[in-house]
Amino acid sequence: MSYDLIVIGTGPGGYVCAIRAAQLGMKVAVVEKRKTHGGTCLNIGCIPSKALLHASEMFAQASHDLPALGVIVGKPKLDLAAMMKHKDDTVAANVNGVGFLLKKNKIESFFGRGIIKGAGKVDVVADDGAITSLETRNIVIATGSDAATPPGVKVEFDEKTIVTSTGAIALEARPDKMIVIGAGVIGLEMGSVWSRLGAEVIVVEYLDRILPGMDAEVAKQLQRILEKQGFKFLLSSKVTTIEKDGAGASVMFEPVAGGEAVTLKADVALVATGRRAYIDGLGLEEAGVALDRGRVVIDDRFQTNVAGIYALGDVVRGPMLAHKAEDEGMAVAEIIAGQHGHVNYDVIPGVVYTMPEVASVGKTEEELKAAGIAYTVGKFPFTANGRARAMRASDGFVKVLADAQTDRVLGVHIIGVSAGELIHEAAVLMEFGGSSEDLARTCHAHPTLSEAVREAALAVDKRAIHM
Repeated sequence: MSYDLIVIGTGPGGYVCAIRAAQLGMKVAVVEKRKTHGGTCLNIGCIPSKALLHASEMFAQASHDLPALGVIVGKPKLDLAAMMKHKDDTVAANVNGVGFLLKKNKIESFFGRGIIKGAGKVDVVADDGAITSLETRNIVIATGSDAATPPGVKVEFDEKTIVTSTGAIALEARPDKMIVIGAGVIGLEMGSVWSRLGAEVIVVEYLDRILPGMDAEVAKQLQRILEKQGFKFLLSSKVTTIEKDGAGASVMFEPVAGGEAVTLKADVALVATGRRAYIDGLGLEEAGVALDRGRVVIDDRFQTNVAGIYALGDVVRGPMLAHKAEDEGMAVAEIIAGQHGHVNYDVIPGVVYTMPEVASVGKTEEELKAAGIAYTVGKFPFTANGRARAMRASDGFVKVLADAQTDRVLGVHIIGVSAGELIHEAAVLMEFGGSSEDLARTCHAHPTLSEAVREAALAVDKRAIHM
């Protein structure tokens, strides 16, 4: 069987690439190792975690926030099985939706492990060992990523006591105590789910701060808020041992600066120390595809060193984000079709779905300082926003960073309710090279949370109205 394009992996990058290629008139096939499409994101990552984050936030609001609004419901009871069913139903709806889209676009699906046998050749090995050989003009590697472990630490995951995010979204009972290793996005989100449901959550982080890579001021405020919610943070701590201990888990760590080792015990230990590109068993070495520190090397057109073999998403350079992979998927399909696919890596938003949310796009203050770029700052707190006060959700602020000479917006950082939705106003502005003045002069409906974004833009020129 011969195709114009075979995409290996049907996560957000892979299935989007396949659909866009089909729209452009190509004969397309996809290869997926799971029994369902959607990759890590839809099956065991973004989608199920957000379902649990939403459900646990509702539980927390019913537990703590509703009486102040005049809504008396009594002490809520946790039905974890029902909450997990909500998560599973959400996953099924999204996964089935991707399958429908692939069929709608006349894309053939092959389930099994994809092995690249060279330029234009892919074998699909099914679970029963049967091999289907396919031929194609182009191959796209979109196999995503897998959980990483702390350097030098041997970890045996059972996904019940010592877990990755995969196990953390499927626990059969609420742990009384959970140790989270890593204070990045995954650790804070999954820690939030179980903390809201009543678990004691202790976060152990190697660095001296949470959310590495995000705006430091935002990270500090989020840490304070999470501590008020019950989180305990042990920063500048190097984990040396993670192992099962009877019915629970034991984690040993020591201060990065040196000192006595400490051992913590908990019902569950979640290892959330980042992710690594998933390239196992693809046959890349045999096919001659170049790698760099475990990631596939590509040029500016997403092509590897082997003609006709492309790669995108978590297996290549850049942030490991589903929406980054989606943009790359569209770009690769367009490039293969002879068009000018492009991804603007300066305008890729990131969101942390804690309570409150954190969202960011563009440069941080730390990055601008390191690059020697002169900038101005406009900040506006949600405590001064009427809609936020009405919602009893006034934690956080909006920060706008603009070039000191041109006023072009270089970065926007938000911590607050609905930050993940508000950030896209900034993304659209930045995509068009807009200035803080452009945003400041744009009329915003009142009362809305988005007024805080406008006020932060006004504050760049020290003319915010409501503070």
